[in-house]
Amino acid sequence: MVTTTTIPHPQNTPIQSVLIVGNYCHDVLLQGGAVFAETLGGAASFISNVFTALSVSFHLTSKVGFDFKYPVNHEPILIPTSKTAVFHAYFDQGHTENAHQDRVLKRVEACDPINQSDLPDRRFGFGMAVGVGGEILPETLEKMVEICDAVFVDIQALIRAFDKNDGTVKLVGLKESGFYHLLPRVKFLKASSEEALFMDVEEVRQWCCVVVTHGKDGCEVYWKDGEMKIEPFGANQVDPTGAGDSFLGGFVGGLVHGLAVPDAALVGNLFGSLTVGQVGLPKFDLRLLQIIKDEVRRRKLHSTCWFESGDDSMSFTKPGGHEEFRASLALSKLVSTCSVQECVRDVPRSAGSVEQVIGPPCNGQQKLLVGSVYDEPIKQ
Repeated sequence: MVTTTTIPHPQNTPIQSVLIVGNYCHDVLLQGGAVFAETLGGAASFISNVFTALSVSFHLTSKVGFDFKYPVNHEPILIPTSKTAVFHAYFDQGHTENAHQDRVLKRVEACDPINQSDLPDRRFGFGMAVGVGGEILPETLEKMVEICDAVFVDIQALIRAFDKNDGTVKLVGLKESGFYHLLPRVKFLKASSEEALFMDVEEVRQWCCVVVTHGKDGCEVYWKDGEMKIEPFGANQVDPTGAGDSFLGGFVGGLVHGLAVPDAALVGNLFGSLTVGQVGLPKFDLRLLQIIKDEVRRRKLHSTCWFESGDDSMSFTKPGGHEEFRASLALSKLVSTCSVQECVRDVPRSAGSVEQVIGPPCNGQQKLLVGSVYDEPIKQ
């Protein structure tokens, strides 16, 4: 079976340079009709959080309104006549049409869309279109594929629609989204298992690589000539918000650091599993991050990434030592939320069984941010 696909080799820009396009937003999480958490949200915030953790250089293009009050390291574009995008996530409405949904999501406020003129006038090795509230326009994505050597798109930026009455998030078919003609120019399209139902994977994989996330079951990567499943990492889910975004951040971050596609997908699965264990934007243990970066660095020494291979193809073959790399990443999770003394207690000698001893997060208390930017009554 052929296991390569054509992908341009960046020629005139540092490969570490990544362009992230998507608005920050304010997430309000509700259960039983009451707010239990408010936090900075948006795919851009979760991805930039992972990139910072992995020491990945990036430029962020994001828009916010006059009410944006979160401290962030990468300043967004302020729109003084608009409010910041606001989403409400309801976790107790099990009567929805899709019984497998873990929440009902509603867009309460929408900030201005990101126009092609808002993008920086320079080239990037990687581009990421990760809008959450309909802020990415077809012409904006078209500009991205012109200035970025390889573009990664989260399908939610393309197929989300919003009910005119209450803002409930709905999904439309990819062919009806207005972006379909751009797929041959996109390199990776990421979708959740629910979102994947709104496209023909067999057709789309002929044009670009498709990554489908399956939550606790890991992810699958489809390309023109084949497919593969990447194993998950165990997790104690507290809040699923941002898990797919963190996955994409870890996946692209792994590629930026020179990992092969299967190994980079493992890094994505790891960050997705870390994110669901906390409410809102996760805080990563510094010891854990150092271990992950050390493991990635060691792994890089045993693999050749596509932009250093001297040709224009990307290999999807699982490199030797892939399972050992996964075991080492799983072992690193033991320091993610607990103290070293607590986490090494009863650790099995086999790294392959390490997830059996991972207990509930030690800091599992839910967090509620003060100084909310959304001070109007919340209506169901």
